[in-house]
Amino acid sequence: MRLTSVRMIALALALLAPAGFSMAQEAQPAPAEQQVPPVDPAAGDSAPATDAAAEGPRDPLEVYADLNLFGEIFDRIRAEYVDAPDEQKLIRAAIQGMLTSLDPHSSYLPPTDYQDMQVDNSGQFGGLGIEVTMEEGIIKVVSPIDDTPAAKAGILANDLIVELDGTQVQGMSLDDAVAKMRGPIGTAIKITVVREGVEKPLEFELTRDTIAMRAVRSSLEGDVAVIRLSRFSEQAFVGIEKAIKDMFGGDGPKPKGIILDLRNNPGGLVDQSVYVSDAFLKQGAVVLTRGRVPEESARYDAQPDALDAMIADVPLVVLINGGSASASEIVAGALQDHKRATLVGTRSFGKGSVQSIISLGPDGAMRLTTARYYTPNNRSIQALGITPDIEVLQKVPDELKGRDEIIGEAGLAGHIKIEGQEETTVGSSVYVPPDKADDTQLQYAIRLIDGAETNPAFPPKAE
Repeated sequence: MRLTSVRMIALALALLAPAGFSMAQEAQPAPAEQQVPPVDPAAGDSAPATDAAAEGPRDPLEVYADLNLFGEIFDRIRAEYVDAPDEQKLIRAAIQGMLTSLDPHSSYLPPTDYQDMQVDNSGQFGGLGIEVTMEEGIIKVVSPIDDTPAAKAGILANDLIVELDGTQVQGMSLDDAVAKMRGPIGTAIKITVVREGVEKPLEFELTRDTIAMRAVRSSLEGDVAVIRLSRFSEQAFVGIEKAIKDMFGGDGPKPKGIILDLRNNPGGLVDQSVYVSDAFLKQGAVVLTRGRVPEESARYDAQPDALDAMIADVPLVVLINGGSASASEIVAGALQDHKRATLVGTRSFGKGSVQSIISLGPDGAMRLTTARYYTPNNRSIQALGITPDIEVLQKVPDELKGRDEIIGEAGLAGHIKIEGQEETTVGSSVYVPPDKADDTQLQYAIRLIDGAETNPAFPPKAE
């Protein structure tokens, strides 16, 4: 049988795939939700065996025949579809379909999406340093970020941005306006703002600089330190370290406890979850991973350092809810297993898998699930989540009741199942009131640390 050139290419790619995949892994060492650890070999891999695995590997000729089928369908589409198709889009759609058929977290990242993901993970970009929102079609400044071009130029909270480089903002989406303000470091942009009490619009010419997206916000509620971690970007540990040193490193009175708020934190970089856990632990495992190949199995341990020594005797409460996923669950699980913290809130999301980001050069990247992760006590939270030590429910407004809960990982089509492990079947709330005074979970945690509330789970007792 004579093969067309397209089919010959498909076979060649199939033959080269194992080597190419290995090289891609070496060139792009796990930057995204990945990097994590050997586990107890005696525990074994709890992944259920598929029928194909039970029957043994397929004959390579059968695999190549399937690839030949792909080439045949591709040729027919190119030749006979009613409109001339875009071949690149066809191939990328096929790649996307292949990856998304594996589980909800494996996917293909086209070049632009890959670049956006790298910016998101780094937590840094070229921009002006303005936190903005949109009101009635106008961009409103929520706050300029300290020590950024916007703050230095004198842009203030509540300023209304009406023009960007002479182009009116009205009619733009918020994303489009933000994209226009971002750009290469060192480039300039003119911004026109309207300020209450000032008769004429103000014009600013700003030069873009490196902006670090704030992953951590901290405050004092009475004499309790509240540290809010919104995402595990590369700025996560840096922000946690700064918050702890600012509040506990001076000579003045120290807060009597810490509340680490991980609610609705979707995760991010696994190495950052290890660093954040290590900030509160002096020793022991933080997270374990188990993959199909030995390189994906590892163990990460906490090490004693000046940071954890600074807060060694400080009570710790961690807030979680149905939106706390992945890296958030690694931190919560580690602190719970080591009896370092009491978990308060509602059950977490239940994402217990690790994704490696494998660069494909100019063609973008692929996100591939390569391992499952486990807490220090070898608990898998996949499709189950982490149960708080003290469940505290929020008072949900009537208009949101019934819409504030998600099942989590177990509710995602095609999620990875673990044979013999139960899965959650009920929802967990993701609602957090905008006003701290109405935040039942936060206020309970504050009272717990203050001693106004008592519970056998606080403080946790090492067994």
